[in-house]
Amino acid sequence: MRKVSVFGATGSIGQNTLDLISRAPEAYDVVALTGGRNIAQLAKDARAFRADVAVTAYEDHLPALREALAGTGIEAAAGQDALVEAADRPVDWVMSAIVGAAGLEPGFHALRHGTTLALANKESLVTAGPLLLAEGRAHGATILPVDSEHSAVFQALVGEDMAAVERIVITASGGGLRDWPIEALASATVADAGAHPNWDMGQRITIDSASMFNKAMELIETKEFFGVRPDQVEAVVHPQSIIHALVGFCDGALMAHLGAPDMRHAIGYALHWPTRRDLPVARLDLAELATLEFRAPCDTRYPALGLARQVMETGGASGAVFNAAKEVALDAFLAGRIGFMDMTGVVAATLDQISRDIRLHDAIETLETVLETDHVARQLAEEQVAKRQNDR
Repeated sequence: MRKVSVFGATGSIGQNTLDLISRAPEAYDVVALTGGRNIAQLAKDARAFRADVAVTAYEDHLPALREALAGTGIEAAAGQDALVEAADRPVDWVMSAIVGAAGLEPGFHALRHGTTLALANKESLVTAGPLLLAEGRAHGATILPVDSEHSAVFQALVGEDMAAVERIVITASGGGLRDWPIEALASATVADAGAHPNWDMGQRITIDSASMFNKAMELIETKEFFGVRPDQVEAVVHPQSIIHALVGFCDGALMAHLGAPDMRHAIGYALHWPTRRDLPVARLDLAELATLEFRAPCDTRYPALGLARQVMETGGASGAVFNAAKEVALDAFLAGRIGFMDMTGVVAATLDQISRDIRLHDAIETLETVLETDHVARQLAEEQVAKRQNDR
């Protein structure tokens, strides 16, 4: 029986992870489950899987969690310190699916126990990729990618020599606004951007898909995780979301990973690695698919991709600044303070402003420096939001 913990258990990745675990309950001992404000779901899952501890990220929700778990013997806790404490409980396998920079610190602590970290938290590699990978190596831990694109690349590289890799192509659906006229994008609402044509995901990641900020993050992740040059990483719009990534080799061959748009593909691969097991996912009928489309992403429609190129070339602290500003900008869009296209402007201005004060390309040597950079960048991004809000 493998001991497992799921961080971000109430989100779409966490729920799909628990779905797979529930299909073989005799194989898993669930130690910790964490979530946000969905206390009812967190408590329900903690009861169902008999977790040792359930943690909400929000301290003001602790009384509700304690009440929901009363009489079960399951420990209830709240706040960032509690998340870190839960990550310090030794297990064999951890799903890191907390959205945002809040997932960074628990992931580092989990690695210190030599565990296998299934990484769905994009921000970990974007903000502190070299540090995270070094932490894993130092403690003999294994990091497995759970983004569908990076899982696809990882699988395509099994048995291959990285020296033979010429390029890595990650695909993008284009999001819910991909066919809108460019001039209409500035007026897109949260509801418009929050409707995805292919994937069933949370609101934040769905809006990031529409703005292509998620793909910008994934370009940076690809560079960090697989150790390739920025010019070896590219994105292509693929509306059907059937091919998740391709790896091109020096002999001209392209190795593609295909599958229905279901996150249980990547989650299941990480959960069962290094073996493959049956998964409850749709099987592709190629004749029924008939046609797969590809198009180059438009820089005007998706300016976030250009910012990702800038971050990959600069390295150092730029990823932490990029992510912090992106999170602030997304919060502001969700709150109706700025428009859809203003989000990229906030991130670009924050990167530009902070580069005048610190050397972004200098290597980040500690997690504390990452968190400090994140804090400063959020303050500057908030100032940029306020400027745009006043100009509306």
